[in-house]
Amino acid sequence: MRRPLEGVRVLTIEHYGAGPYATLLMAELGAEVIKIEAPSMGGDASRPTGPFLLGENDSQYFQTFSRGKKSAAIELKTPEGREDFERLVRSAEAVVNNLRGDQPVKLGLTFDALKAVNPAIVCGHLSAYGRNNSREGWPGYDYPMQAECGLMSLTGEPDGPPARMGVSIIDFMSGATFAFGVVSAILSARATGEGCDVDVSLFDVALHQLSYPAVWAMNERHPTQRMPNGAHPSLAPVQRVKTADGYGQLMCMNEKFWAELCALIVRPDLAADPRFATLADRARNLPALTEALDAVFAAQPTAHWSALFAGRVPFGPVNDLFQALDNPFVVEVGMRDVVEHPDRPQGLHMLAAPVKIDGRRMPGTRSPKLGEHTDELLG
Repeated sequence: MRRPLEGVRVLTIEHYGAGPYATLLMAELGAEVIKIEAPSMGGDASRPTGPFLLGENDSQYFQTFSRGKKSAAIELKTPEGREDFERLVRSAEAVVNNLRGDQPVKLGLTFDALKAVNPAIVCGHLSAYGRNNSREGWPGYDYPMQAECGLMSLTGEPDGPPARMGVSIIDFMSGATFAFGVVSAILSARATGEGCDVDVSLFDVALHQLSYPAVWAMNERHPTQRMPNGAHPSLAPVQRVKTADGYGQLMCMNEKFWAELCALIVRPDLAADPRFATLADRARNLPALTEALDAVFAAQPTAHWSALFAGRVPFGPVNDLFQALDNPFVVEVGMRDVVEHPDRPQGLHMLAAPVKIDGRRMPGTRSPKLGEHTDELLG
């Protein structure tokens, strides 16, 4: 099958999550992504990340973010390595990195440094705090961004401490934003023949995720608060519910779903109750509404409610990790993949690419060994 980014060559100096996630998306869609790795440093610093290692200088963590890519062993800081790097730049459309904001200039990875080699080159920089500001030299990671940008203050129960997301969601959102920015710049460079710098920072993306609560705060000084049961700040019932054997997430975002919910649980009295007549009424009277719904949902297990509401009222079971991955629907839509790996004869189970082209997911391949493609790329 043809992938939409076939023929696009991207060079990347990357490590850990955010940058590799961006180029993973590009590689899944067909780009030739070449990791520039320094042998003296052991390559990508995430290669030996435990606890589940795969042979020498490889791990399941590394495989998660670098599958489908190539690896060239190049010491950028040596004259010979710089020469090899610039040979690859001549045939590339983008050079990207997720280093500290002060490093691209020092390593000659900016458009100003590379435009003489390739005037159409796109130079992408994904850093913690961006470049050309007072924090450009600061290291930074996902969790502190969730904290400083207010996301943790909005997560968790109102009587508990602030909480972070269970995964590095800012790394992944920043990676997706970065991939979109770089591919957009490549389209422009193809049309104009002139490249540019693209900058994305974890801080900017984390702040941007505040979305409408930020608009409410800036315009109305409205302080969005954590709600009981993870409820929505203005729509109800949109919240976690306790079932006989676990939890579910209910999401009646409009009047249609509220009416359907009342009919399915056979509670016409709730539909007729003036306290719950509209979305605004239900939000104002959320404690009373929660009390009534808790009594209903506690009577049956989660599977009962999932089956009853299927296709009619938005509802999802609160699954643990194994339940989420073993869900038959995951198999039905093809979101599990198995790739060959020389150090795991039975194959490595992975998640498949989340993008489908013409109804098909792109098959995955393993991440490269350090320097595996050096000879192929440089001769």
